[in-house]
This record gives sequence, C-alpha cells and structure tokens, in this order.
Amino acid sequence: MSKKQEIISISREVIYSKGYQATSINDILSAANIGKGQFYHYFSSKYDLGLAVVEDLVKEWDQQIIVDILQSSLEPVDKLNKMLNHTIDFHTDNKSGCPMGNLAIEMSEHDETFRLKIKYFFERWIEAVELILDEMIKKEQLDSTVNVKESAQAMLAMIEGGILLTKNQQDTGFLKNVIDVIRSQFKLT
Repeated sequence: MSKKQEIISISREVIYSKGYQATSINDILSAANIGKGQFYHYFSSKYDLGLAVVEDLVKEWDQQIIVDILQSSLEPVDKLNKMLNHTIDFHTDNKSGCPMGNLAIEMSEHDETFRLKIKYFFERWIEAVELILDEMIKKEQLDSTVNVKESAQAMLAMIEGGILLTKNQQDTGFLKNVIDVIRSQFKLT
C-alpha cells in the first residue's frame, strides 16, 4: 500500500468515527503518524483528502457490494440475501452507522461535489437491485406488477433507515427487523 493510500485508509477510519466536519488535519496527522509536510505532499487540503476518502469508499463498496455480490453469477434471490447478510455482518460489530450514509447526511447539504460522488454510489446500488428485481420477475419469483425502480429505492431507503436507527439506538435489532421485512416483502426466504 502506498503512503498516500495509507493516509486515505487511516483518514477513512477517523472521518467515520468523528465525521468529516469534526475531523481536523491534526487528527489525521496524529492517526497517520505523519507531519504536515508529508500530508501536504499528497493532499492540498482537508477538502482534497475528504474527496479522496469518498472516492476510495465508493470504489471499495462498488466492488464489494455491486460487483462481487449483485453482479455475481448467483441466482437473484441469493444475490439479495448475500447483500442483506453483508449489511447485517458489517453492522453487527459496528454500530457507528453507514460510512456512506453518514457522509451523505453530513455533507449533501453543504457541498455539491461530495453530494454527487455519494449520489453516484447510491444510484449504482439502486440500479443493481433494480436489475435483480427485474430478473426475479422474469423468473416468476416476484409479481410482475412490482415497480422495480420504486422497490429498489424503497429497499435501500429501508436498509439505510435501519442502519440509522441502529446507530441512534445502539441496537442492531432495528436493522435485523428491517432485513426481515425486506426478505418477507420480496420473498427471499
């Protein structure tokens, strides 16, 4: 891993735990055990680093969720169940919210560049779920009257809402209940 990537990875953790606005360059310097000169060698500002963190997060989650799970060769029901299991697994030991969702809530109103980068990932996730729901309809695993676009949007909204309540209540039961409702609604069991 390059030093720049190491700084991005460490910054992701700091920003995830504190939030972007509350994270200072000194927090990054301390966590990464680097000086200002090394920081500014790679990044022109905290903002530049923040965008690199979002891009890194988008790249990783795009690979893990969309490519590795939702675009895999598994059956449609298995893809959705694997996505839901991945979500539960991530948040069982980690009740600090969704890294992407946290940034979306914190930064979307304040910075258009952040908003658009995060929006890109959520749109890709929704589109991937839409394709799976459409495939389920074709395989007669889901009623043909289901609006796949609205259903995919609702599914992600439910997941992110469950994560938000899990973070607030410090109880994964909220997310597990949401996942159970999704599984029942979309006949994934």
